[in-house]
Amino acid sequence: QVQLVESGGGLVQAGGSLRLSCAASGRIFSINAMGWYRQAPGKQRELVAAITSGGRTNYADSVKGRFTISRDNAKNTVYLQMNSLKPEDTAVYYCNAEIYLIMGFGPNDYWGQGTQVTVSS
Repeated sequence: QVQLVESGGGLVQAGGSLRLSCAASGRIFSINAMGWYRQAPGKQRELVAAITSGGRTNYADSVKGRFTISRDNAKNTVYLQMNSLKPEDTAVYYCNAEIYLIMGFGPNDYWGQGTQVTVSS
């Protein structure tokens, strides 16, 4: 069974920084894209940032220039460095990964359990 385990959320003041980590474990053949989504109360889940296995990145306009996504393929881990945080960044952040369990079959989407990020003004 595959698990995505997130860490690094918490409470921070506006202008501060946090770093989220998400490690995938289990019987994994390979991982395509990995990404971070967030969901604020009363809002739909939205993409924050994504990164391909080759390192190509994509960001939501609202976080460009403030957030940086990176990954360590050897550790099946993706990171999200969040700087200059704003109260509107407050949300539950979810890790996502497109994972092949067997070569040629998939990939399948997997999600982490979510980690709360709260930015106070």
